[in-house]
Amino acid sequence: MLSAVEGHGGHDSVRHGYDAVAEHYAAGFRDELAGKPLDRALLACLIEQTEPDAPIADLGCGPGHVAGWLAERGVRTVGVDLSAAMVAVGHQDHPAVEFREGDLLALPAADGEFGSAVAFYSIIHLHPSELRGAFQQAHRALCPSGLFLVSFHIGSEVRHMNEWWGHEVSIDFRFLEPAHVVDVLEKTGFRVEMRTERMPYAGEVDTRRAYLLARRTGA
Repeated sequence: MLSAVEGHGGHDSVRHGYDAVAEHYAAGFRDELAGKPLDRALLACLIEQTEPDAPIADLGCGPGHVAGWLAERGVRTVGVDLSAAMVAVGHQDHPAVEFREGDLLALPAADGEFGSAVAFYSIIHLHPSELRGAFQQAHRALCPSGLFLVSFHIGSEVRHMNEWWGHEVSIDFRFLEPAHVVDVLEKTGFRVEMRTERMPYAGEVDTRRAYLLARRTGA
C-alpha cells in the first residue's frame, strides 16, 4: 500500500517491498471484498453520497481491487499508489481505473479534483507525525464537502516484516488508536460523521479494524 514521501526514513523500503510482492499481493487480495460485507456497505454508502460525475480516489490502492470494485459500479475511479509494480498490476487487472504513481504526502491530484476518497489500510505505513500532512493532502484534493473513508488496524503496536512471500522486505505496519486519528482529521479540516469497528473476518489477520467516514469542511 501507499507510504509517504521518498527520502523520509523507511519509505524507500516500503516501496521496494511492495514492488517485490506485487504479483503475489494481487493474487491474494483480488477478490477479498467478496468476503467483506461491511467494507462493501461502506463503499456503497460512499458512492451514494458522491456527486455522480465526480471521481472517487483510492489512496494507497495497491493492485486496485477496491478501485476496481468501485469502477464496476459505474464510478469514475482514480487509484494512487507508491509502488510502480502495484500500479502496473492495477492497469492490467482493472483497465477501467485510472492509476497514478504517487504518495500520500504529495498526491498527484489537482485541488478539489475528487468527489470522495478512500484509504483502506494505507495510512498504516506512515509515521504518526506524518498523518497530519497526509490528511492535509486529502483535504486539498477533495472538493468542498467531499467524503474521506479511512480504515486501519486498532492499537499502538508496530509490526515489522522482514520476509513476505519469499521476498526479503523491511516494512513496518503501524496500528493506530481511533481517537488519535479522529483528532488529527479534525485538526486538518474534516468532520468525522461515522466511526465503527469490527473484528476480523475468517482468513484475515487477527486484529480489530476501525473505519472512519469524515467530511471535508471549509471552502
